Amino acid sequence: MKKIGVVLSGCGVRDGSEIHEAVLTLLAIDSNGAKAICLAPDIELDEVNHLSMQDTGARRKVLAESARIARGEVSDIKTASASDLDAIIFPGGFGAAKNLCDFASRGPNGSVQPDVLRLIREMAAARKPICAICIAPAVVALALGRDLSPRLTIGTDAGTAQAINATGSIHVDCAVEECVVDRENLIVSTPAYMLAGSISEAAKGIEKAVKATLELIK
Repeated sequence: MKKIGVVLSGCGVRDGSEIHEAVLTLLAIDSNGAKAICLAPDIELDEVNHLSMQDTGARRKVLAESARIARGEVSDIKTASASDLDAIIFPGGFGAAKNLCDFASRGPNGSVQPDVLRLIREMAAARKPICAICIAPAVVALALGRDLSPRLTIGTDAGTAQAINATGSIHVDCAVEECVVDRENLIVSTPAYMLAGSISEAAKGIEKAVKATLELIK
């Protein structure tokens, strides 16, 4: 059975992984006969009240919060290796842009959390597929843009697309129900809630992206 790393960034659209995207990803992996291996960095994040969408001033552990989505079955990404996985997938949510990297605050001048960066580069070097959803392509762009110039999408937002291009990556506009497949670099991306107006819209693109990722596994 193919083993797919799912890299989470917490629990909640404003301070972690977007929960709909994460669950749809896990569902698509299982429905297509593969096994999800949930991973997250063991770091702290700023907490957001999801009723008011305001910072609370408190801090939350990314790994512990990710366990809420993974039903407890999540490992520190520091322990993960490309040799143990067939592909990796990054659901979106603001946590991808501020916990897995600092694209949210520094844009194309940002950097990727060291353990996340190591695994992405290991996967790329091993020629194993990488999939990124919603804003998560920004993580891949920062990690691989200057070396591989991957083709990526976050949908159609011009400002974010410009920042993606500034990393050395190549942004491709994409409809919500579609995905972009960079076959040269084995990278798949889809807009999901960067464009989706409903969970069913997000689901269509995520399902296609997960299938495309599995098809790239050699």
